[in-house]
Amino acid sequence: MMPQRKKRKKDIDFLALYEEELLNYESEDEEELEHDYYKTRVYEVITMTGDVRGAGTNANVFITIFGENGLSPKLHLSSKSLLTSVPEHCRSESAFEKANVDVFRVRTNNVGAIYKVRIEHDNTGMSPSWFLDRVILTDMKRPHLKLYFNCTSWLSKVEGDRQLCRDLLASLTPMDVPRYNKYDIKVYTGDMIGAGTDADVFINIFGEYGDTGERRLESEKDNFEKGAEDKFTLDAPDLGQLIKITIGHNNKGGSSGWFLSKIIIEDIGNKRKYDFPLDRWLALDEDDGKIQRDILVGGAITTAISYIVTVVTGDVRGAGTKSKIFLVMFGARGNKNSGKIFLEGGVFDRNRTDIFNIELAVLLSPLSRVSIGHGNVGVNRGWYCEKVVILCPFTGIQQTFPCKNWLDEKEGDGLIERQLYEVVSLRKKRLKKYAWSLWVWTNDLKKAACNVPVFIQLYGQKGRTDQIRLNPGPQGFKPGKLDKFRLDIPDLGRFYKIRVWHNSKIPGSGWHLVKMTLMNTLTKDKYNFNCNRWLDVNEDDYETVRELTAEGPTVRRIMGMAQYRVTLCTGNVEGAGTNAQTFVCLFGDAGDTGERSLNSIICRNNTDICQKGNADEYTIEAVTLRKVKRVRVGHDGKGGSSGWYLERVLVREEGQPESDNVEFPCNRWLCRDQDDGQLIRELLPSGSNATLKNFRYHISIKTGDVGGASTDSKVYIKLYGEKRDTIKQILQVSDNNLSDHFERRRVDEFTLETMDIGEINRLIIGHDSTGMSAGWFLGSIQIRVPRQGKKYTFPVNRWLDKNAADGRTEVELYPSEVEEIEQLIHYEVEIVTGDMGNASTSAQVYMQIYGEEGKTEVLFLKSRSKVFQRGNKDTFQLEAADVGEIFKIRVGHTGEGFGSGWFVDTVELRRLVLQEVEVTPEEEARKKKEKDKLRQLLRKERLKAKEQQKKKKKKSSDVESEEEESSSEEESSEESEEETEIEDEEEEFGPGMQEVVDVYRFQANRWLATDEEDNDLDMELAPSGRSGPEPNTYEVQVITGKMPKGGTDANVYLNIYGEEYGDTGERALRKSDKSNKFEQGQTDTFIINAIDLGPLKKIRIRHDNSGNASGWFLDRVDITDQNNETTYYFPCQRWLAVDEDDGQLSRELIPVDESYILKDEGNEEEEGEGGGGGAEDAGLANLALDMKGSP
Repeated sequence: MMPQRKKRKKDIDFLALYEEELLNYESEDEEELEHDYYKTRVYEVITMTGDVRGAGTNANVFITIFGENGLSPKLHLSSKSLLTSVPEHCRSESAFEKANVDVFRVRTNNVGAIYKVRIEHDNTGMSPSWFLDRVILTDMKRPHLKLYFNCTSWLSKVEGDRQLCRDLLASLTPMDVPRYNKYDIKVYTGDMIGAGTDADVFINIFGEYGDTGERRLESEKDNFEKGAEDKFTLDAPDLGQLIKITIGHNNKGGSSGWFLSKIIIEDIGNKRKYDFPLDRWLALDEDDGKIQRDILVGGAITTAISYIVTVVTGDVRGAGTKSKIFLVMFGARGNKNSGKIFLEGGVFDRNRTDIFNIELAVLLSPLSRVSIGHGNVGVNRGWYCEKVVILCPFTGIQQTFPCKNWLDEKEGDGLIERQLYEVVSLRKKRLKKYAWSLWVWTNDLKKAACNVPVFIQLYGQKGRTDQIRLNPGPQGFKPGKLDKFRLDIPDLGRFYKIRVWHNSKIPGSGWHLVKMTLMNTLTKDKYNFNCNRWLDVNEDDYETVRELTAEGPTVRRIMGMAQYRVTLCTGNVEGAGTNAQTFVCLFGDAGDTGERSLNSIICRNNTDICQKGNADEYTIEAVTLRKVKRVRVGHDGKGGSSGWYLERVLVREEGQPESDNVEFPCNRWLCRDQDDGQLIRELLPSGSNATLKNFRYHISIKTGDVGGASTDSKVYIKLYGEKRDTIKQILQVSDNNLSDHFERRRVDEFTLETMDIGEINRLIIGHDSTGMSAGWFLGSIQIRVPRQGKKYTFPVNRWLDKNAADGRTEVELYPSEVEEIEQLIHYEVEIVTGDMGNASTSAQVYMQIYGEEGKTEVLFLKSRSKVFQRGNKDTFQLEAADVGEIFKIRVGHTGEGFGSGWFVDTVELRRLVLQEVEVTPEEEARKKKEKDKLRQLLRKERLKAKEQQKKKKKKSSDVESEEEESSSEEESSEESEEETEIEDEEEEFGPGMQEVVDVYRFQANRWLATDEEDNDLDMELAPSGRSGPEPNTYEVQVITGKMPKGGTDANVYLNIYGEEYGDTGERALRKSDKSNKFEQGQTDTFIINAIDLGPLKKIRIRHDNSGNASGWFLDRVDITDQNNETTYYFPCQRWLAVDEDDGQLSRELIPVDESYILKDEGNEEEEGEGGGGGAEDAGLANLALDMKGSP
């Protein structure tokens, strides 16, 4: 009943097929779920236990059904699926008793035509050994067709060949005995000290028709001794051509470590021999600590797929286990599987998360299911598994397999192994990563070794990697040694450089690096990075950072090295210098230099760096950036005088004249207690405004509400967007000025100002695990990006703690929700306070901006510096709605504090606008010159790569001619790419369009003080030199009604709204023509100066309910526009009182015609003469009742 196998003359190249599968992988196959396999079937399973002594078992029995569509999960033959036992006189209380016939019904996948079953048990219970006579299987859709699987063997650890698992082939008659294959296995243990093992050794053989399942290698002799050759024979269905084996042991015994030299398997039926060389340790304390390995035929090496397995133990009493946990992963339809993988190194304590990185030469993702279980040994062997989460970086698919059950023979159903299925709604797409091999050569000089942490960062056409730590082992990089590493890297296109560094300044920690080679294990693309230099503070140029340009056959252009002269100019203001650790990073068209510590680079002209008035010069060596476009500069905030006032940064290539310096102005503090408190600035060249062009990312971090949730560690964050990523930044200065960050239940807010990275797709957050209370329970993260108009939410609710959960202190997060919020733009405001006595103010200053498309909210101008001082110029950054062309601003202050009066000299407002810019002939010539220079540079880099490749070619003329044809195609492609790069240097907003800074200047030259000029604390200003509304004066008459107790002692506020130019903003009605304002029956007159509003459409009037008699009966408000001598009448005739009318303290009033007012006044005169008015004389009284009160 085995499927018909066609004989073939040539072996299948499984390695080539596997690599082709990986190369052609695109995404999940959505049609897979349409396959017949996923339709359910019911199968009847009859087991016949033998009639020999001790034949029955009380272990848990499982069956797996193999068919042409695929194979079923491991099915538990339990009492739930047991129908009956026959004959009746032989029935017992439980299944699998001696001489029993037990009938089960199981519902599972439609496996198609059945050719094999695998039957096994878990060896639990008092009498686990089982003698199985046969199995009879029937597809209930074809009840007439019965399949017989003869066994007549023990499934026992102490009987027969001591195997617990049998693969049985199908036959159509009970007497038919299918032919099985024999596999002779020779195991060669290494001839070195401690090479032998006392542990139990297991093997699983994989072939084109499946695998044997895990089999124990055991014989009568003492196996696996040093230098020994051990022989074993396995009976199994024909596996066809062999592909690989999995070999491992259970780490039992006093000497469990094992050095395996090789395994030879002879396929008796097919007369084939297969070699599986290894020559490696399987030991927890040797090599890489693995006690289980996959070996391909001939020891072939291919691309291994990583699976990051996260196992969560439940939070219930007794949930942890000391037993050995294993896992089996199954691909689509179960046809491919990982074999049993022991999860070594896990803790599996209660409420613990354990993470494992498994590498297999098989692509299983997306997984159809997983099987998890344990060896059921040890004192505390029961285990409560919460869930298993598996991420395959190659496919980018993360799957969650809930369990929420005991694996314990004494709990629940007694199972110690369970099949887990994915909750598809929890499936997540993650960043895809691909396997690369990195080889590192250290020089054989005596002091060339390095035993401190070494880091690298790779740069490609599509971006850069995170910094990657290379861990060669406890002895570090030894002289003359080649170290190999596996890296999982996202698709970054062709690489063009690598940065390698260490941070040690300790004498003797230097390193002499010869070169690095990076190779894609799948495509075999190779990059060489030659160094042959020291990374040592006492050697060479005393640098511990090197940038290496990519060379080799894959490289199309070899970029040159460059040295950049960087001058940092500290300001000449009091306290401008810093003793903190400073750094700088240059950004260009081709990547960046990374953050370079200025304290580790020799300053060319000063020994005491970053001091008041200094211009400190440094040389930074890097792979060419081409054109430097941005500078990131900052410090660590440590030291007694860490604040730093940076005036500017100058950058030019070494050898170029000073006239080629590119200036990056700053003129700001990098200080916790000054300006906006930021310690890092990103600067743009003169003519660009970094404040306006940079994006601000407002980060809110909530610490969880569990015991010990707070942390004293340094927390860092890095954001990844669709365009680029940010540099990893330590969160030091919070916007909400909390002294202790990341305390339990608190939300800390930070702002990260940097270039536009596009929509955020993920982030990493972590800490350095320092301080008395290093562990941290992170609740959630929210990031607002007003310029994008988006808010990103990242739920976390997990520990970042070396001693809790999975022990990780860094986590990668993806947004669970992206919300649309109001889109804002950046404004920069510069205010000059007058240079006269008492001109300063300590009050809170605010501003409101009006434009053709609306107005902003009231914006308070905040700074950590002491601002609005006499003669000072203060600059502020604002985020607010885009109001279009600006026609006025309102500036004022709250009047609080001692000496709150303020003399404002000028206000300047800046914003970015997109407009068509006429390019002058000189500018056009300059751009053409830059393009030609870049074109020449790109060609030079390409020719350099071609010359290098020609030197290495040693091929026949035929191959050369083919390569010439290929080369010309590549050359054409490269030239096209070069032109694209050059065009990318053009304006990003389209031909002739540019983002330019629009500047509005406002002349004030007046007091905002209660004891100066008009006593107003706010003013409206129109921009100088622009068309728009003119200043206007509004005379406001407020008429208090004659109702008893109608007057008020409260403070009254008025806002006037126009049809064309916004409103006046809420103004306090302070200075009346009457000494006692708002008395019963009184008319108070006020003057409001504002920019013309056009025709008036409404007013809003309110009071603050202060004073002993705050209730107020307002009759009406009359407003005269003095520019065009028009009076507007706003009747009210209602109370503004909490205990009168509707209890409202504010009213919105609309203007009425003058005739209504005159008519109402006439009615009052008649009433005064004693005349009674009818309903038709209600006039304004009825009109007032129709007006709505504002809440």
